[in-house]
Amino acid sequence: MKVAVEELGACKRRLQVEEAPEVVSKAWEKAFTRVQKEAKLPGFRKGKVPRGMIKLHFSDDVRQEVARHLIPDVYRQALEETKLRPVEEPDLKEVSLEEGAPLKFEAFVEIKPAITLGQYTGLSVKHEPKPFEEREIDEALENLREQHAEFRTVERPADVKDLVIMDYTLTPEGVEPVTQTGYSFVIGSGAVMREVEEAVIGLAAGGERTANVRFPDDHRNETLRGKSGVATVKVSEVKEKILPTLDDELAKTVGQFDTLAALKDEVRRGLQSRREAENRRALEDAVTEAVLAGHQIEVPDALVLRQVGHLIEHTRERMRRQGIDPDKLPWDYGKLLEELKPGAEKAVRRSLVLEAIAEKEGLTPTDADIDAEVEKIAVANNRPAPAVRRIMSQNGDLEGLKHNLRESRTLEFLISKSSVAA
Repeated sequence: MKVAVEELGACKRRLQVEEAPEVVSKAWEKAFTRVQKEAKLPGFRKGKVPRGMIKLHFSDDVRQEVARHLIPDVYRQALEETKLRPVEEPDLKEVSLEEGAPLKFEAFVEIKPAITLGQYTGLSVKHEPKPFEEREIDEALENLREQHAEFRTVERPADVKDLVIMDYTLTPEGVEPVTQTGYSFVIGSGAVMREVEEAVIGLAAGGERTANVRFPDDHRNETLRGKSGVATVKVSEVKEKILPTLDDELAKTVGQFDTLAALKDEVRRGLQSRREAENRRALEDAVTEAVLAGHQIEVPDALVLRQVGHLIEHTRERMRRQGIDPDKLPWDYGKLLEELKPGAEKAVRRSLVLEAIAEKEGLTPTDADIDAEVEKIAVANNRPAPAVRRIMSQNGDLEGLKHNLRESRTLEFLISKSSVAA
């Protein structure tokens, strides 16, 4: 095998690969045998079609069989020889595959950049932890009251914070009207257009009003952006929000608490724990920002696109948990890529620099470290550790665990080596 590597940038390489004709001939022979076993032709039993007839009627199948097995094998051998570790599947070009001739192809790949580490210890970092305030408990309890509020029908005109049930007809300029009955929303929540909210305020059950509307320039339906229209609303019911009393009964309703005091204590502990985590993340971000300022490296496009894909999928999953079907929404993936790419590039750069620091400082977790973490997960879930490890290995979580543990150790190291001041 002949392999030549051309550097096309910090992260891009072109491999020019050539495999000997005798290797290709052996692959062709194996392919003939495999195709012959499955070949069917009138007058011949399966697997008994003569070699000449295979060449005549199944030449394309044989060639595809050779390509399917030989090219990946040769590519893997080329990677072993060159010691390259691509971050994504190759882009194959100029493939030449003929019986009795050398196999030739070009493989364009992306690899992680070689990182020359600059200063990452002894950095001065500004970080002022946000203190926890008792008023946050009151705000959290008010949110609990809001979550357990009831709406009761009232015989009066609708006002802000009321739940309104209405029928409406929306007629955009130059577009067929849309009608819906029994639509409900809370006035002031921003769930409907501002003009519609204003139209229902002051209407009691049975009240009707027409208002001019203008669709926002960033409306999710591109055909309606910036257009004018008319909305006709008819209120069928007005409901007033009734908040529960903040007492022991509410505490029993929202959880396993006998008293309001017990609920407050639990809320306080949860808020304090969350604030500590937020402050920790802010400190980690401040330290990594200082480190990254001295490491402007090129990152592989494949890893950036993969990160963008993760961000989009997380958004879609969050929508599903909220009861929204993301497949029913218009997605402008080109615009999303443009918006998410800068953040994704930074996230990839952060990951690569932290990985390089971990390797230099010996912070990469060992197999024993991973086993210990798997054991913790197994105990927490009351399952055998070997079974947990096998499942995590199969679904990729084991590699994610290793990455998270390495990053956590690296951040702890960087914080300990930084000068932190408010």
